[in-house]
Amino acid sequence: MQLSLHLLLGLLVSLSQLSPFMEFLHTLPVLAFLSVVVVVSHASQSSEGYWKLVLPHTSMPQAVKDLLRPGGPSPVDVSAASCWGHLHFDKFSEPSGEDAQVDDSNIGNFFLETKLHPGSKMKLHLATSTNGAVFFPRQVAESIPFSSNNLPEILNQFSLKENSAEAEIVKKEIKGCEEPAMEGEARYCATSLESLIDFGTSKLGRNVNVMTNEVKSGNQEYEFEVGMKKVADKSVVCHQLNYPYAVFYCHMFTKTRTYMIPLVGADGSKVKAMAACHSDTSAWHPKHVAFKVLNVKPGTVPICHFLHNNAMVWIPK
Repeated sequence: MQLSLHLLLGLLVSLSQLSPFMEFLHTLPVLAFLSVVVVVSHASQSSEGYWKLVLPHTSMPQAVKDLLRPGGPSPVDVSAASCWGHLHFDKFSEPSGEDAQVDDSNIGNFFLETKLHPGSKMKLHLATSTNGAVFFPRQVAESIPFSSNNLPEILNQFSLKENSAEAEIVKKEIKGCEEPAMEGEARYCATSLESLIDFGTSKLGRNVNVMTNEVKSGNQEYEFEVGMKKVADKSVVCHQLNYPYAVFYCHMFTKTRTYMIPLVGADGSKVKAMAACHSDTSAWHPKHVAFKVLNVKPGTVPICHFLHNNAMVWIPK
């Protein structure tokens, strides 16, 4: 494949803004660097082509297209760690949020299913946190280690110093991907769009829709409006991790319903957001933050939560 000089120069300029990546590049011969850029620059073509091949009747959300632009590794976002942190509230086997303040009743955007009706109000935190990471094509992603056993090699490859804040985030994200699935859950960390497609279709088949939130950002009180709709009784939800390239933590639960809920913000803005309601929480960690902020016990009542803006939801058509 050939790459135009204009595009190549553009890639070099954009990549020059990523200091960790440039430090890494200093260790590469010039021709090897150009090969990496050429391969990564074709990620949008090869990955999008795989989507069209496997999912010819499924529209690709703009949020996914945004992850297919040419580029190299991105810095791990330490400044937004608190925003990324609520992702781990969705790992129900962990005692996440033990130190949460009880008076912050909306931490993690959790609510009881009894609140699922027009007129209900919640303060939601739906801001998008991103470090600008992009999908690598499968052949590139699979050539990069993704295991706690290879952590020193991974840190070296992305020029991250051991014991740095960035290294700790990378370590935590990889470790989370290696934990066993809960009872009634299937989970997988997809390091490329192609592998994400394979996981989603293995669980739901190829006749699917892929949805994302319509909320650009949000940290205000919202009111539930008329028109909320249950869109699926089963789904695969994928959450983007804070990682140098796009990696998604995907999982599928039994006894879970997905809703699309129209909302109106205190500022008058109207949006739609997705929420998942779990009928069976008996396998969740008893110290999970949801039980604390909702003042309920595992396995007693259905628990719902809004999905953050870095998530995508796969549902059967």
